[in-house]
Amino acid sequence: MIQRRAFIASIAASAAAGLLAPRVFAAPLAKMTGVELRGPIDAIALKTTPGASDFKSGKLQAMIDNAARTNIPLFLPPGTYNISNLTLPDNTRITGVPGASRLVYSGDGHLMNADKARRIELSGLVLDGGNRWLADYAGGLLQFTGVDEVLIDNCEIAGSRKHALQLERCGGRIERSRISGAAEAGIYSVQSTGLAVSSNRVEDCGNGGILIHRWDKAEDGSSVINNRIARIGANDGGTGQNGNGINVFRADGVTVSGNHVADCAFTAIRANSASNVQISNNQCLRSGETAIYCEFEFVGATISNNLVDGAANGIAVTNFDKGGRLASVTGNVIRNLSLTAPYAQDGGFGIGISAEADTLIADNVIENAPLWGLRLGWGQYLRNVVATGNIVRHAGIGCVVSVADGAGSAVIAGNLFQEMEQGAIMGFRWDKPASGELVKGNTQFPQLTIENNRLV
Repeated sequence: MIQRRAFIASIAASAAAGLLAPRVFAAPLAKMTGVELRGPIDAIALKTTPGASDFKSGKLQAMIDNAARTNIPLFLPPGTYNISNLTLPDNTRITGVPGASRLVYSGDGHLMNADKARRIELSGLVLDGGNRWLADYAGGLLQFTGVDEVLIDNCEIAGSRKHALQLERCGGRIERSRISGAAEAGIYSVQSTGLAVSSNRVEDCGNGGILIHRWDKAEDGSSVINNRIARIGANDGGTGQNGNGINVFRADGVTVSGNHVADCAFTAIRANSASNVQISNNQCLRSGETAIYCEFEFVGATISNNLVDGAANGIAVTNFDKGGRLASVTGNVIRNLSLTAPYAQDGGFGIGISAEADTLIADNVIENAPLWGLRLGWGQYLRNVVATGNIVRHAGIGCVVSVADGAGSAVIAGNLFQEMEQGAIMGFRWDKPASGELVKGNTQFPQLTIENNRLV
């Protein structure tokens, strides 16, 4: 009886193991140059030893073409592949072992490009430019043009002499990847069609982190969410063209949320001529200039629940002279600002929040703004700005409001000011004081409503 029970248990265990074991296909092996095709759903796997002297870019190109044509992924085993000038056809899917399958650019052109494709997918690859020269026609180490879906996941892209990744007229997703050491930007996308950039690390780039641009101002719809961006330089100089962690230019309807952006030469998040932009729940640390900037020809912006620690200015919503207007700035925490910046500007630096037209500034906390906590308007450029429910602690002046000729209306109500060096609320004509303390009310400037504020 014991032997019979043991025999039955053995049969049951064998059956269970068969159900759980990987499925084996009986299809015969199809031999191809340099590859083996195993069964109808297996990936094509390299047969040539990585790094071997007989391994050439042309051989890998043939494998990529064959895999795309037969609708099968190409798998690269661990190793180093010294290659260049790969062209990715439609339906390319290349996958490797993360951190171990290394494609190293050998020079003389570009590493990879794709043009007019429906879908290109790269995953688990290390793509190393080795800081080698790139051809004049190459905008980046990897370049995609007119690709409906670019899907890059869990890759490492390093050492580009230009942009690490350049996309023109592309959609898709760039996610869970690490991009570092680009001489220009980590990711440069122009004319996107709803690109999603999420959960990446972008570090140590020469001129920019993640750039969402358009040639002409129009709807873009991209999203930049939950990325970590650090140590972005401005090697080509300027007054904000370079040195930004996230830069949105002429692209409308973009969402920038949940990012951690630190140590940028200029701005953590900069939206230039970008309407309907949402900037929320980001951490912006140690920015060289203004931490969050919304400027020039934009209509519609929400800037909410961000944390700024260390910058020359905190948040600026400006350029009403160029049509920039209509925003809400709410629930942000801004602290530890500085009087110094990469260049000089009228009025100076060390300002918590600036706004000029059709803007609500509410429920923010500002601490350690050495110049001004709030700046409402600049010269004649003031219209319909409301500042309410804000806390400003330890500032040169708590709130400066423009009373220059031509300036419009503002409401300053229900704010709390503590430890002001010069005053809580003062009128200014451009950068010159035009009033005394106004915290207890205003009878001097009929365009201003000032009430229920408190200085402690």
